[in-house]
Amino acid sequence: MNIIVPIKQVPDIRNVRMDEKTGTVIREGVEAIVNPLDLYAIETAIRLAGSCGAKTIALSMGPAKAADALREAVSMGIDEAVLLSDKCFAGSDTWATSYVLSEAVKRIGSYTIIICGERAVDGDTGQVGPGIAAWLDIPVLTYLSKVSINEGSCTVRRLIEDGYESLSCSMPCVLTVVKEIAEPGLPTLRGKKRAKNLDIPTWTAEYLGIKPESVGLKGSPTRVVKIDRPKVSRQCRIEKPRSETKTAAAVKALAEKLRETA
Repeated sequence: MNIIVPIKQVPDIRNVRMDEKTGTVIREGVEAIVNPLDLYAIETAIRLAGSCGAKTIALSMGPAKAADALREAVSMGIDEAVLLSDKCFAGSDTWATSYVLSEAVKRIGSYTIIICGERAVDGDTGQVGPGIAAWLDIPVLTYLSKVSINEGSCTVRRLIEDGYESLSCSMPCVLTVVKEIAEPGLPTLRGKKRAKNLDIPTWTAEYLGIKPESVGLKGSPTRVVKIDRPKVSRQCRIEKPRSETKTAAAVKALAEKLRETA
């Protein structure tokens, strides 16, 4: 029984820059971290695996340095890790990314649950988890705050706008989880040692049987056609009343301005 956790290495969003020609994030020279929302998926997988004796496998698609994110997941308690890396993957949108991840899942073969974070903080779409489910043609449950596994099915509590709903579905399935589900554990010394010495295999497009034109910018139907930087201009008048008469005049001016701007 395998529990698969797709994770993403993202740039520190405080220093993100965009390539205005391609509409993609410039990742070179920016500190990279594990997508913070994926940490909750990692913790959920570890806890579920401990309760049912499953093996956990982390997947990450990205350049060679994305192996650092996988090693962090292993140091937290993930059993195995696989890096999906190829030059032709660069620039993939959520459609192409979920396709590559789904092909990797097929290559693994035996799996019961795929657990994803709610979304990635750089793209902020929340589409990759459901995309994987669509490519694999299996059920997907999103925004989960609680998960339990029964024989052949899982029962979940799903966060909705006005509360929660309880659902169950057959396995295999894809789950996306929210922060409320668990507090991520810290890497352990034993975990760090194992992660440092772990041989992480790299799977390329050729190994996965993926045609280069079906991924990357060529295989991505999403297009960022224009990037604008908002310009904030504040045109205001400052009133500093120093007497009752001037205060009344300032209040009247404020009321007129509010009416004028609706």
